[in-house]
Amino acid sequence: MKKAPVLAYISLGSNLGNRAYYLQKAIFSLGNLAGEIEAISPVYQTAAWGFEGGDFLNACVALRTELPPERLLQCLLQIEKLAGRERVASGGYRSRTLDLDLLYYGDEIIRTDTLSVPHPSLEKRRFVLRPLADIAPQFYHPVLGKDHRNLLQECGDKNGLERTSIVLYKNRQLFFNVLGFVVIEGNIGAGKTSLARKISEDLNAKLILERFEDNPFLPKFYQDQARYAFPLELSFLADRYQQFIEETRQLDLFKNFVVSDYDIYKSLIFAKITLGEEEFKLYRKFFSVMYREVRKPKLYIYLYQNTGRLLEQIARRGRDYEEGIPAEYLEKIQSGYFDFMKHTPGLNSLIVDAGDLDFVSRPEDYQTILDQMIAHVLLKQG
Repeated sequence: MKKAPVLAYISLGSNLGNRAYYLQKAIFSLGNLAGEIEAISPVYQTAAWGFEGGDFLNACVALRTELPPERLLQCLLQIEKLAGRERVASGGYRSRTLDLDLLYYGDEIIRTDTLSVPHPSLEKRRFVLRPLADIAPQFYHPVLGKDHRNLLQECGDKNGLERTSIVLYKNRQLFFNVLGFVVIEGNIGAGKTSLARKISEDLNAKLILERFEDNPFLPKFYQDQARYAFPLELSFLADRYQQFIEETRQLDLFKNFVVSDYDIYKSLIFAKITLGEEEFKLYRKFFSVMYREVRKPKLYIYLYQNTGRLLEQIARRGRDYEEGIPAEYLEKIQSGYFDFMKHTPGLNSLIVDAGDLDFVSRPEDYQTILDQMIAHVLLKQG
């Protein structure tokens, strides 16, 4: 007969590296490998307990699991190892990227050579009791017979505990939903459309794709840049402005957030390269008026590819009007993007080196990019 799922409580801590990311990644892994996350506490910061080291971020989660306790313990150790944690048999406490402890397994009392539940001495640690009291205030310690509120009041641990503004999520879907609007940018041939499509399909996002193939001036521009640069850039600007106003302001009840394979600011980057000085001054006046009205992304991803690989990928997709694009033109575009990211206050930008990544064919490479995005967002918080 199949055993009913048990509600287990697990503590999480980190005081090395991108601490908030390690906590978030551990929660994702618990949900994927061990069961269903039912509750997540606020995140607290506290001084190292029992040794000299950097401050910890601590939290607790409630996990509904069918794994037996020993198997759950092995799962926790596996997740720690994936985060770079190396446990040692002796030597006392030390700094670590990730610390996962099984606090309770239902109301069971377990004492073996490898596992003690309830976790020994949890009632002496404020950094454990405080988040536990947030998600399970009336849960009674099966040995001590007191709930977490009472244990917290009686706790003799005087270490300071500061609640942070960090919010952790049960899964990646919820994490990206909160971002609201994500832009994937890059040079010609960098793969931004492919990545935006994958994110849209994987995370149920509304997809905005640039409508460059409908622009009648684009093939003419590549044949005679001097003649067609200004009408090309103006037509692109008008179309991008209209699309952004319509697509980013219209709610889609069946999608969770918005992902676009371009940002309207690219109009100014390309115009600066293709237009003469006087034309650019005029163009910039139009652009400034429109740019103030459009929605700005909460996360701006730039896919970096070196010029050689860009040329290979441009040739591979076989668009006639892109034949003969010079390397110098691509390098100017790249420089324009870097200048934009460097000199735009408040732009939450991340450069992803996609040179060795095949995120279309290799799922692990796609996951690598998502991990970089999550880590970047959380680094600013923790």
